[in-house]
Amino acid sequence: MARRRRKRSIAKRLLAVLLAVPALYLLAAAVGSLVAVNRGWTEASHGTTIFIVSNGVHADIIMPVSAEGLDWAPLFPARDFADLPPGAPWIAFGEGEERVYLETPRWRDIRARTIWSGLTGGKRVMHVEYAGDPGPAARAIRLRPEEYRRLWTAIRSDLKGAPRHIDHPGYGCCDAFYRTNGRASALQTCNNWVAAELRLAGVKTSLWSPFVQGLVWRYRRIGQST
Repeated sequence: MARRRRKRSIAKRLLAVLLAVPALYLLAAAVGSLVAVNRGWTEASHGTTIFIVSNGVHADIIMPVSAEGLDWAPLFPARDFADLPPGAPWIAFGEGEERVYLETPRWRDIRARTIWSGLTGGKRVMHVEYAGDPGPAARAIRLRPEEYRRLWTAIRSDLKGAPRHIDHPGYGCCDAFYRTNGRASALQTCNNWVAAELRLAGVKTSLWSPFVQGLVWRYRRIGQST
């Protein structure tokens, strides 16, 4: 009887730990989303506008293909993309875990090993997509020239030299994947990457925002005045 009670006690403790981990994660995410870095930053009255766009789970940074004397097109040539139409004015950047990106073009394609890899950590890759329009749900951020250049440099530096295209068909006509540094995990999510790039640019952003909702709330919707 004593042995049974001991086993039950251990099982209860393990269950309590398993329940506590996600609860603590959610609490940390809520606190990290409310705490700001670069608190003194204010949006420029004039400058170059970028966008943060999300699908409700994942956020991307959208920038002009060419602005402030900086051009993305030579780094991401049309030959890397399936059927890139000429003259796309915008380009989107996101980073995430390699297996999650390359093996799940649709949500129904996700598998247990993909989820495990995304949570525990895997190689980070960059997703690049040319776009014609950021879309009405995007959040707008107007940057000063020096802020824009810092953001451009931060994203460019992740590629570690010449962009290394990954042999993958992409999700459609206009996107491709590239090798980058670091690892992605539940602690360093795609949304944390966006926040980190904004922080390097000097923009006010959330301290730690693994979920997209904790990131985008700080920025104005398209058409909303500053």
